[in-house]
Amino acid sequence: MRLAKLVFVGIFALVLSSTVLDVVVTTTGAQRQPDDAVRLVRLPEGRIQPMARVDSAGTVHLIYFTGDPTGGDVYYVSRPPDAHEFSDPLRVNSQPGSVIAIGTVRGAHLSLGTGGRPHVAWMGSGRAQPRGPDGQSPMLYSRLDDRRQFEPQRNLVTQAFGLDGGGTVAADTDDRVSVLWHADAGEGGEEQRRVWMATSIDGGATFTPEVAVSESGVCGCCGMSAAIDRAGITRALYRGFAPPDHRDMFLLSSDGTTFERDRLEPWRLGACPMSTSSVAVSDADDVVTVAWETAGEVAWAAVDIRTSAVSEPVRPPAPGDHRKHPSVARTADGRVLFVWTEGMGWNLGGTLHWQEYDHQRQPTEVRGSMTGVPVWSRPAVMADRDGRFTIMY
Repeated sequence: MRLAKLVFVGIFALVLSSTVLDVVVTTTGAQRQPDDAVRLVRLPEGRIQPMARVDSAGTVHLIYFTGDPTGGDVYYVSRPPDAHEFSDPLRVNSQPGSVIAIGTVRGAHLSLGTGGRPHVAWMGSGRAQPRGPDGQSPMLYSRLDDRRQFEPQRNLVTQAFGLDGGGTVAADTDDRVSVLWHADAGEGGEEQRRVWMATSIDGGATFTPEVAVSESGVCGCCGMSAAIDRAGITRALYRGFAPPDHRDMFLLSSDGTTFERDRLEPWRLGACPMSTSSVAVSDADDVVTVAWETAGEVAWAAVDIRTSAVSEPVRPPAPGDHRKHPSVARTADGRVLFVWTEGMGWNLGGTLHWQEYDHQRQPTEVRGSMTGVPVWSRPAVMADRDGRFTIMY
């Protein structure tokens, strides 16, 4: 099936066809956005789990999933700052159908490295090869090469098999790439799971064997997120597990040799919540912004990269309906757009919601909602060079 280009078509646009980007809007039926602060971009039908990043030159990099959620494909497109169209799609996974998206906690993650090079990592589907002992899933990785093609996918697991929730990738401009996932490494049980990290110092050309970077106890079917900040520290969010029912959210910080973790919020729950999280870094300040979900609510906080101090959690001003899948972006002047979904669950779509906060972490008038988040998807948000935000869903 041919995948059409994604096109920015103005502030308001009608649907041109089923394969062209549906809408770019700056208002909702509920409330107008002050100064058109937020652009909404709805992907064509069948495209889910967008993840977008903006490099230092202003180029937008986007990946999305398409196909059977139990085993489909991830595509990559880009758009320079002076263009209105995205590039032709490139398939990231070299083995067709090797990406799993079902559950939303699984799917491909994107990070940008030296020169804006895209790095993508994902948990392998049931079709992905090679498999681990007893047919266990691989943790796969690819990067865009100098010929503007994605390299053949590689499995980075050498010993820590036993994936359940999806892994993540983080890269910086000094040729460091970290791929993280959680697994029990054959020991069995959530109380034995740990976060593992494979690291490259040559821009993804080679990776060291994975090492455990957390204490024992990780919630098996929850997702992860990570980024490398300006100080070279890998910041990763994961949900822990301690018997009988402690599923607290943790922030893991590593300089490559030492590892520290901070408990962001406790949660006592007798089942896996299948949660996701978000980490955003900015080249303009010394703050990392993190977001997570707990007990039907979502929150975000700021992390000082010099001291690793974490601010008090910030939550949406009004109560919601089963909030999940938070995402966050931060502008150069310290404004934050917090994005989440409501009403989503297993095999259920939901609604998109957002709230802006000023540099003092106070809510502004920029807020809204929109229906139509697809099943197994999650929203993506990015801060644009013009000071506005773009949400893709």
